[in-house]
Amino acid sequence: MISRFGRYLLLMLKVFRKPDKFRVFRKQLLVEINDLGIDSIGIVSIISVFMGAVVAIQTAYNIDSPFIPLKMVGFTVKQSVILEFSPTIMSLILAGKVGSRIASEIGTMRVTEQIDALEIMGINPANYLIFPKITAAMLFNPVIIIISMGFGLLGGWLVSQFTTLFTSQDYITGLRGWFDGFTIIYALIKTVVFAFLITSISGFEGYSVKGGAIQVGAASTRAVVWSSIMIILFNLVLTQLLLS
Repeated sequence: MISRFGRYLLLMLKVFRKPDKFRVFRKQLLVEINDLGIDSIGIVSIISVFMGAVVAIQTAYNIDSPFIPLKMVGFTVKQSVILEFSPTIMSLILAGKVGSRIASEIGTMRVTEQIDALEIMGINPANYLIFPKITAAMLFNPVIIIISMGFGLLGGWLVSQFTTLFTSQDYITGLRGWFDGFTIIYALIKTVVFAFLITSISGFEGYSVKGGAIQVGAASTRAVVWSSIMIILFNLVLTQLLLS
C-alpha cells in the first residue's frame, strides 16, 4: 500500500509539469472535455431526475404530522440534492463511467507499448496523457453537477404534478425558503476534489499496468474501487472541514 502510494506521488510529479506544447495541450483538453464531460451529461441528467423524485416522495411520505408544513418537502429535496446527492452520488457514478474509461485507455496504451514510443520520442507521456484528463474533469465536472442539481430539483417538482402528495406551490415555496449560498460553494469544492481523485487514480492504475488484456481489465476495476473509496473518505473529511 505504501509502495503504491509512493509510485502514485511520483507519477503526479511527472503529470504536473509544464506541457511541451500548449497548442497540443489545448487541443487535447477540448477532446477530453467532450469525452469525459459532455458525454456524461445524459446519464447524469436521467439519474438526477429520478433521484430528486424519489427524495420528494420519501420525504412527503414520512411527513405524518399536521404541524409540519408540506413546503418542507421542497426544502428537504433542495438540501439533499445540493449537499450530498449531486456532488457525491454523481461523482461515484462518474467514477464508474469515467474512471474505467481512463484506466482502460491508458492501460491499453501501456500494454501495446504506445507509452514507450512516446518516451522514445522525448515526450513526457504522464503529462501528455493524464494532465489534460485531470484538467478537463476539474473544469467541467462542476458544470455537470450544477446540471444534476437542476434536474434533481426538477424531478421533485414533477412529483407534485403527477401525484397528490403535495402541491407545486408548496414545493416551490420550500425550494425558495431558507437558502444558503454556501451550500453551492461547498458542493462545488467537493466536486473539484472528487474530479481530481477520479482522474488521477484512474490514470495511475492505467499507467502502471503490466501484462496484457486481463491486467487492463483488472486495472479498470481497481480504478473504480479506489476512486469510490477515496470519494467516500474525502467526502467525510471535507464535510467536517467545511460544515463543522
